[in-house]
Order: sequence, then C-alpha cells, then structure tokens
Amino acid sequence: ANCQCKVAPKERSNCGHPGITAQECRKAGCCFSASVPGVPWCFTPKQRRVRKVCPTDVRARVNCGFPGITAEQCEKRGCCFLSRPAGVPWCFYRRTVAE
Repeated sequence: ANCQCKVAPKERSNCGHPGITAQECRKAGCCFSASVPGVPWCFTPKQRRVRKVCPTDVRARVNCGFPGITAEQCEKRGCCFLSRPAGVPWCFYRRTVAE
C-alpha cells in the first residue's frame, strides 16, 4: 500500500541492487522513490499495522466459546463477549484489521 512507502529518507533500508529499476523494485515487493539523492531509492516498506477488534456485524461472529461460557472466561481466551442477540455466538473471536 502507498502508506507503507511513506518512509522518511533517513529511515530507508535498502531493498535493491545498484541500478535497479522502479519496476524491478516494486516487483520485489519494495518501494521506489528517486526524489531524494544520497539515500536508497529502492527501500523496504513499513510494516503494516494491524489491530484486533470485536466485529459489530453479528454475521461476522465466529464462535470462541461453549454453551454457558461467562464473560470472564471468554475474555481470558482473548475473545469478545456480548450476550445479545439470541441465536448467535456470545463469545466470539476478534477480527484483525489493517490500519
């Protein structure tokens, strides 16, 4: 993603060989910017930041518990707990979303 290539020139880590083209660089999964002389033009992208969230759509809930699980037991598993509505898992896994 473009946001992963927004790396300060002084923080760039070389990701290619001398003379690498923009196309070769991007094909290797790296970022390319020749706008700043004296720093790597082909460089490693930033790590994608992710976070875990409780899904708001009940259809996205994936069961993480068992019948009768308490909120405390569910949260100890690292899952979400919401005792409504009926007919869907109350203890369910978090979803990973990219920021």
